[in-house]
Amino acid sequence: MRTVQLTEDTMKDILTGLLKRSPGQYKEFESTVSDIIENVRSRGDDAVFELTQKFDKWDIDSSSVRVSQKEIDDAYASFDRHLISVMEKSAENIRRYHENQLTNGFFVTDDTGTLLGQKITPIENVGVYVPGGKAAYPSSTLMCVIPAKVAGVRKIIMTTPAILGKVYDGTLVAAKIAGVDEIYKIGGAQAVAAMAFGTDSIPKVDKIVGPGNIFVALAKKAVFGHVSIDSIAGPSEILVIADDSADPKFVAADLLSQAEHDEIASAILITDSKELAKSVSEYVDKFTEKLDRKEIIRKSLDQYGYILIADDMDDAVNAANDIASEHVEIMTKDPYDIMTKVKNAGAIFLGNYSSEPLGDYYAGPDHVLPTNGTAKFFSPLGVDAFIKRTSIISYSKEALGKACDDIMDFAKAEGLTAHANSIGVRFGKGVL
Repeated sequence: MRTVQLTEDTMKDILTGLLKRSPGQYKEFESTVSDIIENVRSRGDDAVFELTQKFDKWDIDSSSVRVSQKEIDDAYASFDRHLISVMEKSAENIRRYHENQLTNGFFVTDDTGTLLGQKITPIENVGVYVPGGKAAYPSSTLMCVIPAKVAGVRKIIMTTPAILGKVYDGTLVAAKIAGVDEIYKIGGAQAVAAMAFGTDSIPKVDKIVGPGNIFVALAKKAVFGHVSIDSIAGPSEILVIADDSADPKFVAADLLSQAEHDEIASAILITDSKELAKSVSEYVDKFTEKLDRKEIIRKSLDQYGYILIADDMDDAVNAANDIASEHVEIMTKDPYDIMTKVKNAGAIFLGNYSSEPLGDYYAGPDHVLPTNGTAKFFSPLGVDAFIKRTSIISYSKEALGKACDDIMDFAKAEGLTAHANSIGVRFGKGVL
């Protein structure tokens, strides 16, 4: 990995490079995605089936687009029993964590007859997109579906690409464990469009969540407003803050855990120890040679892998906050102290034994996280993503009478006399 001194110029170059990976930078694909969405919107099933045949190379129609109960049962029966047990443990951890995020509505009153409140309502219908192209991700099924179930979503459908008409067994098992209601064998931008607008075979949903490739990300961006979405996810990324107390083997291994995702994934170490930096770089080379996805790792590290040497931990934390990484690991003498200073991160992992894949698969917090610096203003997927807050307002005649003149004056100041009349007419102060 390239090792550079952390300076203002270094940070500017790195941030510029990282932002090139954002879905917003792939303008050349937007017209293709727009055409797909309009095709599906206007032609429904016919467009979805034609596009699936074109991109996924199998014949699909209304009788084969939905995964049957027999396919789900057969997948469950043939799947490795130990892995099923692992998924069930993971699902329970995810469920238990997200149950802590549940919030209640509230009402406040006073003696004049004012009642103000908030009503919490789950979203009715949610669509979950689960990748199935370069790799299948049963873990994403659990992470997207279980918070929605905890929130009380009535119906959850899932779309995922099928290889020659077959969905990966592990994805079907995860969907069964999580409680998906319906599964459809379509992927790409056409799947997003189908869920956003509905077709004869695929129901319209109110919100679409889940990761995907650049076409999926751009499709979610394009349909936002017709439906809600979770976020526009970019490539995976990890940032490790470490001092000379960190084990270089652990640091190197964790950096590579994200570099193997994609050629444009990002892996960054920030440290105030030149000795640690040198050792981590050596272990990165040793590990890479023995890993299955070494070609992907090499490309990722060549483009977006950095070891940054900071003057001190304050500079390291400041740089981490500027980058606002999806995953931030802290391997320092006092990780809890550093954690309090990290303002921008999708998820924070504390100490030598809190490796990032713990969050991907098992611990419980959601692994659908903000990327490309959006951790400065976005949060992880969670129960809040699947609920709506509705304001409740009730005033008695006495309470409104006390506020009448104030409200009318405010409305008139904005030139909205009908607003003022709506209040005044109740007290003989209207236009009639």
